[in-house]
Amino acid sequence: MSTAAGIPHAPLGAPSPWVARWAHLVRPGGRVLDLACGNGRHAIWFACRGHAVLGVDRDAAALAALAALPEGVATRPVDLEQGTWPLADEPGFDAIVVTNYLHRPLWAHLFAALAPGGVLLYETFAAGNETVGKPSNPDFLLRPGELLDAVHGILRVIAYEDGVLKAPKTAFVQRICAIREDIGKTGGGAPPRYPLPG
Repeated sequence: MSTAAGIPHAPLGAPSPWVARWAHLVRPGGRVLDLACGNGRHAIWFACRGHAVLGVDRDAAALAALAALPEGVATRPVDLEQGTWPLADEPGFDAIVVTNYLHRPLWAHLFAALAPGGVLLYETFAAGNETVGKPSNPDFLLRPGELLDAVHGILRVIAYEDGVLKAPKTAFVQRICAIREDIGKTGGGAPPRYPLPG
């Protein structure tokens, strides 16, 4: 499920504040995958920051409009919920951004698609949202702590939130920033330090 309106806490076209908050962890100029990108607000934002971006969505019309915009955004029309993982031929991504979309069978593919040091920025609706609006189908709502459980033992969690946004419209969300650590760089010694924003 991909929605152009998105989680109701940023103007249409503006990046999610969660994505913007943690984008400093993405390698400068690194490759970014915007999965289920819809109108491409994050693809455009990262491209404007000098990243090479691949926007993937099943909406070919939205992708056509996106492909006509900034340099640095490539698009691929794919129904992510049918067939095999369509990005197996791609080298690792320095960041994967997923907002307002949930298809649990993709998680293992997403984690594997991160390059060492790659950042997962994931934000979508959570259980409780059915009491305030759509989506209300439990297939599209994260269970309590589900994002944490999904990355446990695979990625290092930098930040996680599970709660209710009140403005401009109430929404229940979970969001995570997690990194695929480069084991070669940590060498089993002190863990790397990731700068917190602000």
